[in-house]
Amino acid sequence: MSITRPRALLASLAFAVAGLAAPNLVADTATKIAVVDTQRAVMESEEGMRMRATLKKLFDERQQKLDERQNDLQKEREELEKQRGVLSQQQLAQRAEKWQMEVAQVQQMFVEYNQELQKKQNELMQPILASALDVVQKIATDGGFAMVIDKQAVPYVRADLDLTDRVIAAHNGGGKPAAAAPTPAKAGAPKTAKTP
Repeated sequence: MSITRPRALLASLAFAVAGLAAPNLVADTATKIAVVDTQRAVMESEEGMRMRATLKKLFDERQQKLDERQNDLQKEREELEKQRGVLSQQQLAQRAEKWQMEVAQVQQMFVEYNQELQKKQNELMQPILASALDVVQKIATDGGFAMVIDKQAVPYVRADLDLTDRVIAAHNGGGKPAAAAPTPAKAGAPKTAKTP
């Protein structure tokens, strides 16, 4: 029995020492983590807004052509309906078949336009995204953040850990990180992100 008491005492002492050292261990290994809304950082940057304007112009031009073709097809259909009693069955069938082929062509145009717009968006977005991610890396390095997670991946984050506004400002300023915003404790009230 005398052997178990010293062991129990040593075990208790070891746990007590570990308990005292644990807060220091946790403090030393604490990791600073932040978030950034990557999509917002890209789309609200000056380059992102120019990209959206370019895509809108391209989309509007394509949509106008599609609308014109659809209007033409609607007029052809109405004309075909009016001539239903005048045309022979064979003539009616031929015109109906021709109209259906034109409808299929318009649908194909729609698919091609969407693919073209998607390709153009990806082409324009890649350099903007790469630049934004470089800015994120600079801000993270300067701020001592070990990790920056996309905001879409987390259900909640404190406002002072959201770097999105800083990334947008730095991206628009040529990549130079903006000064850190005051934390809610220092500022007195949490900052809210601007809505797009």
